[in-house]
Amino acid sequence: MEPVLPLTHPFTLFHTALSLVAILAGLVVAKGLLRNQAMPGWTSLFLSTAVLTTATGFLFPFRGFTPALGTGVVSSGVLALTLIALYGQRLAGPWRAIYVIGAMVSVYLNVFVLVVQLFLKVPALHALAPTQKEPPFGIAQGLVLVLFVVLTVLAVRRFHPRVEATAPAPVRNPS
Repeated sequence: MEPVLPLTHPFTLFHTALSLVAILAGLVVAKGLLRNQAMPGWTSLFLSTAVLTTATGFLFPFRGFTPALGTGVVSSGVLALTLIALYGQRLAGPWRAIYVIGAMVSVYLNVFVLVVQLFLKVPALHALAPTQKEPPFGIAQGLVLVLFVVLTVLAVRRFHPRVEATAPAPVRNPS
């Protein structure tokens, strides 16, 4: 069993701080999606810190392909689609749902990693699941997954931002 080490390296602290800001901002954005509120400032903070969290995650030393790298690759793809949907396609048509799903999956992935880190670094949780193959870890991750699936479905149904009219209003027949 590896010892549980404190988060003391400056780069690790920076990456962790980015991740926590991304999670908190992402939860605010998720709340906005559920309330049909766009929240552009929070969205910008969330997406920028989520991108930076993912990017800095690739800078840690790795030996071979790890679950952390796999999560980073998935997160990169999800964030790319989310950014395209919001800024490139302006949430038009199916891009609204792609944005909502991407934003929610991005928050979920950060929370997923948070749960992993909590079970690694918090002694009481580490004692419950030292290899992260024990039921308490699986239950925690399962609950997080179910919660995000439900919230994502609700957010897709509820988030319908106003779209500025780009076509002239139809002409009515004067008869």
